[in-house]
Amino acid sequence: MPDLRAPALAAGAWAGALLVLVLPRGTLAGTAVVVVLATVAVVVRRSDGLAAWLSVLAAAVAVGGVALLEEQVVASSPVPDLAAGRAVADVRLVVTSDPRPVAGRFGEVQVLRGRLQHVAARGHAWRVDVPVVVLADGAWAAPPLGSLVGLQARLGPADDGAAALVTPVGEAEVLARPGPWWNGAAAVRRSVRAAVEDRGVHERELVPALVVGDDVGIDPALADDFRTTGLTHLLAVSGTNLTLVVGFLLVLARWAGVRGRGTWVVGAIGIVGFVLLARTEPSVVRAAAMGAVALIGMGGNGLARGTRCLGVAVLVLLLVEPRLAVSVGFALSVLATGGILLLAPRWRDALAGWLPRWAAEAVSVPLAAQVACTPLVAAISGEVSLVAVGANLLAAPAVAPATVLGLAGGLVGVVWAPLGEVVAAPGAWSAGWIVRVAQHGADLPMPAVDWGSGPVALLVLTAGCLAGVVVAPRLLGHPGATLGCCGVLVVVVLVPAPTPGWPPDGWVLTMCDVGQGDALVLNAGGGAAVVVDAGPDPGAVDACLDRLEVSRLPLVVLTHFHADHVDGLPGVLEGREVGRVEASPLADPPQGVDAVRRSLGDAGEDGAQVAPYGVPRRVGEVLLQPVWPPAGTPSEGPGDGSTANDASVVLVAEVRGVRILLTGDVEPPGQAALARSLPELSVDVLKVPHHGSRHQDLDWLTSLDAGLALVSTGEDNDYGHPAPELLAALEAAGADTWRTDLDGDVVVVVRDGEVGVVARD
Repeated sequence: MPDLRAPALAAGAWAGALLVLVLPRGTLAGTAVVVVLATVAVVVRRSDGLAAWLSVLAAAVAVGGVALLEEQVVASSPVPDLAAGRAVADVRLVVTSDPRPVAGRFGEVQVLRGRLQHVAARGHAWRVDVPVVVLADGAWAAPPLGSLVGLQARLGPADDGAAALVTPVGEAEVLARPGPWWNGAAAVRRSVRAAVEDRGVHERELVPALVVGDDVGIDPALADDFRTTGLTHLLAVSGTNLTLVVGFLLVLARWAGVRGRGTWVVGAIGIVGFVLLARTEPSVVRAAAMGAVALIGMGGNGLARGTRCLGVAVLVLLLVEPRLAVSVGFALSVLATGGILLLAPRWRDALAGWLPRWAAEAVSVPLAAQVACTPLVAAISGEVSLVAVGANLLAAPAVAPATVLGLAGGLVGVVWAPLGEVVAAPGAWSAGWIVRVAQHGADLPMPAVDWGSGPVALLVLTAGCLAGVVVAPRLLGHPGATLGCCGVLVVVVLVPAPTPGWPPDGWVLTMCDVGQGDALVLNAGGGAAVVVDAGPDPGAVDACLDRLEVSRLPLVVLTHFHADHVDGLPGVLEGREVGRVEASPLADPPQGVDAVRRSLGDAGEDGAQVAPYGVPRRVGEVLLQPVWPPAGTPSEGPGDGSTANDASVVLVAEVRGVRILLTGDVEPPGQAALARSLPELSVDVLKVPHHGSRHQDLDWLTSLDAGLALVSTGEDNDYGHPAPELLAALEAAGADTWRTDLDGDVVVVVRDGEVGVVARD
């Protein structure tokens, strides 16, 4: 039985942080009293456990105290008040992270973190030391990590422990360049990318992700495949990365004759170097700590030493950064490491009775990690992967060479670039194998099952995992039972259970639930469809089209180039015969235009054509006519977001006698122009513009006599969509409103000449 005293300390520390960070202050005080009283009661009854209980309580108090202190430091500075007033200030800050591109409402933006050191606003100046988040335009020249910069910025409220959201006004002035360590790490990162630049489009992005967690260029469709197959940990900095890199260094050190304490020195140097390469962000430090625990667990008496080190690592990490307690990545790392340490040895020994030890080890490690993490993964994604263990088994042999050779190629490339490319080439080939595993695994008929993230579903799943932990050693010890379970799983994955009644008979239009975005499908008959917009998530729209059994797309229309309408295009194109792709004449924002161009190029398709204004066409059972924007619309705009919205392609469609108006994100000026140009327009179904935004021409929308109004919007979105006043106006006009955030996929059907709706939540 492993010594669980150190993990108990970690659990106490975690509880202390959660009490401060999650619970309201009144609840916090009451809970603290209850915890103290319960602890005292147990100590009184079991005086022999006094020291252990006091230690756990001390850990909770220490971490909770640090969390309170950090919150107080931020709250007592002038920055939150300035942010609440959205003040414009002159600031100096140290950049503590690389910029990360993120899809914003009107195009790509950059997010990076920093520590604010000086702020001057409203006639006053202060010296401070608080964390901030910088949110800048995609074209802003972000300074390198470790720089001290000065800039003028607008401050705004922030969450996640930051004192303010800093939006630059103009360019930043670099006051102090990064030190030599940061410059050296940046050179190696650039060299890793350069060493695989001429490889396949996915390989050249995956190798940097494997080596140092640099996943900026990963294709969203590929990232979705990695999520489905349980390989997402390979795209981010994880303990696996550090274990492979430092483990390789230790092997080299032993080969060179290093022994005893020298190996500890080499290991420490490797860990520090890895953290510098992958950046000193909390997620990287967490991954380094978990990787170090894994390395210790591989040594002699690994179970006892590993569990002790896991507990100590969690305690120290929470003391340094209490907010890790509410980080999903931190929880997954701890659960996976704990599962490998506590469950994998027994399962390996059970399998070793009839399998070679290396095979038993290969199966037990990913299986233990997956079981330990499954409830939390389901809470996040609402699904349970059926192929995660198999995908990790198939990918595992390629992870080490891809990681180690990718790093070696980067290091060699700093000295001589051509040799670095040669060294990294086998690493890129290995990364290609991992890509194929993820893609083929995600393309299986049922790679995952929708489980839900409600409390009952998660309670049942957790109980099932705990039961599996108890039963697994006995089950895995019998080859017949183990192979029988594997056979059942293979059948389930390869032969998915049918969804009764889906797609519904007589369907003419489907509004896919793709979150905060648009993706609509018009039934052209015979497995063909016209897709209007692709949503923000390739996986979501791909799954929707699969459920509708759509295999051919004679026409795809992208109403405009905002990310919530085009980023899912790779999922639309995946595995389907595609004809013509049309889009708005306004090529704005440029990031969206480039994303569409890349997606079409990767799929071997021609670029998007401008939708022909006013030209009616028949595509199978769909009669379609673009009625906006008018001919002569400029191809370039000011890039203010609203202009791109108002250049949305608006379509009048008719399918099996049902008249449909698809409006994209057209704004009130465009709606008013449509009202003038189509004064007698009447439809059966209205796709409400701009996800139900409050900015609408209500007179026009309510004049359309639509019996059904469809709103495609994301659950708990930040924009307040759909607006209550809009819904009230539509209801007063006699429209029955359906929403993806509440109803899931919404399908318009025609049965016996009547128009109805079937929803799939």
